[in-house]
Amino acid sequence: MNIEIVKKNKTFDGETIFYRHQSTFTKTPMNFSAFLPASKKIDSAIIWLSGLTCTEENFIVKAGAQNYLKNTNTMIICPDTSPRELSLPEEHDSYDFGSGAGFYLNATTEGYSDHYQMYDYISIELISILKDYFKVDKVSITGHSMGGHGALVLGLREKDLFASVSAFSPIVNPTNCEWGKKAFKGYLGTVNEEAKRYDATELLKQGHIRGDSILIDQGLDDEFYPDQLLTQKLESTAKEVGQDLKVNYREGYDHSYFFISTFIESHIRFHIEHLNK
Repeated sequence: MNIEIVKKNKTFDGETIFYRHQSTFTKTPMNFSAFLPASKKIDSAIIWLSGLTCTEENFIVKAGAQNYLKNTNTMIICPDTSPRELSLPEEHDSYDFGSGAGFYLNATTEGYSDHYQMYDYISIELISILKDYFKVDKVSITGHSMGGHGALVLGLREKDLFASVSAFSPIVNPTNCEWGKKAFKGYLGTVNEEAKRYDATELLKQGHIRGDSILIDQGLDDEFYPDQLLTQKLESTAKEVGQDLKVNYREGYDHSYFFISTFIESHIRFHIEHLNK
């Protein structure tokens, strides 16, 4: 695979690098960013999945994660949130569907099925890039909002791929919120049994349970909490099925990267502890 370096900046003695490559699954060029600490032996990685409207730049620029990875053997990689450079029906009409809103699923509707294969892009192609290009052995996954949804779904369905899972302000029950219903209708045709395969709460009900704990941080002043995020749905289901889940409700915090940057250190430490086992 030909992976092009677009730009790079020295950061905490390591490098923040932006990459571009032709994707097998989206059939488009795809962008991702990464922070590579100065360690001569980078052997593990954290995947960060961003939320609605975001690109590969948002997290790596705003979250301050590099400072907490600088003395480790763990890199972080941040893929874009959807294919780009397409003109599909309704793709660019709203912020919560289409461009910048891939929802980390494999679309089946006409046009979108040809390109919006974000589940396979992450679980197969990005994992291959990490193992073959960056030579890492272990991978964890986290994300925010729509990306938190993606991290939970991938972490539950692909337990063997990910050493640990966490999320900030995740959409945990998308089959029952407006964001999810709109996305599933557009990408899958309807909110059906297939849609439940991309719903963390439904996956727990189906028996997709991890043997370790999942970490979530949720701001109580989040403008999308609880109506879109439905955090308690996941929490109550986890108790019912025996999934260990830690939800930190943070008083006064919203949905922004100010919230993420405040608590990103704890998530990085959480993942590094699992990656080093």
